[in-house]
Amino acid sequence: MLQLIIEVIGELLLQALVEVLVELGLHSVVEPLNRKPKPWMAAIGYGIFGIVAGAFSLWIFPNNLTDPSLRLANLLVTPLLVGGLMVALGAWRTRRHQATIGLDKFVYGYLFAFTFGLVRFFFAG
Repeated sequence: MLQLIIEVIGELLLQALVEVLVELGLHSVVEPLNRKPKPWMAAIGYGIFGIVAGAFSLWIFPNNLTDPSLRLANLLVTPLLVGGLMVALGAWRTRRHQATIGLDKFVYGYLFAFTFGLVRFFFAG
């Protein structure tokens, strides 16, 4: 049971860490430009970023971090948790009077984490 909890937390932490790093990187690019993309373009972009990050994670962690019986549950639940984390990060930035980007909203954070997890779901060994 402890191994199961560690595997699920490991997958969650992997997705959350990658998404926070991408969010930090995007802030360094988007803030100076001060441009807001169209929502559908942003959704496509965050989906592509999630796919690329998921593929890159396979290079570092080629094996699944969760038990095979929990892979589908992980695919559905982890993006919800990571999306919530991104909302919390966006709220923190707002309280500090910092600019926010699309990834600080639930739907974009969820989309990034879902596409990231989808790549790992299908291709991690």
